[in-house]
Amino acid sequence: MGNVNKVFLMGNLTRDPELRHIPNGTAVCDLGLAINRRYKSGDGEQKEETCFVDITFWQRRGEVISEYLKKGDPIFIEGRLQLDQWETSDGRRSKLKVIGENFQFIGGSRGGDQRSGGASSSPKAREGVGEPESKKNPEDMGYDVSDDEIPF
Repeated sequence: MGNVNKVFLMGNLTRDPELRHIPNGTAVCDLGLAINRRYKSGDGEQKEETCFVDITFWQRRGEVISEYLKKGDPIFIEGRLQLDQWETSDGRRSKLKVIGENFQFIGGSRGGDQRSGGASSSPKAREGVGEPESKKNPEDMGYDVSDDEIPF
């Protein structure tokens, strides 16, 4: 039987992305994501809980995220789980985090700065490997898009 290690997360950044470079020059971007869940308790009361996840993106994807996103921005992430383990003077420690493999910018513009979302026409922007395109009105670009064609 095969194994699968894949996660899909959509939430908002809890802090500005932190970009650094390791000694060989490879970019590493660490970010925090908050994912909200609303549900009804057994007595019918509406409740909300938030899950906080640490995520690391490597190379160009990390550079793009650090350049275009900041605290509070929404993002969709595809990645895998990784368990980090280390020794401290207090004993063995571990932390489960996500290694980001792909992402999509989601949401609209803020203050005139518009970013592409899941309906981008650029494969590189959709996969999070290039710089996002400006979001334009489909009618201005000669596209005829119906509501049924929009994936969200």
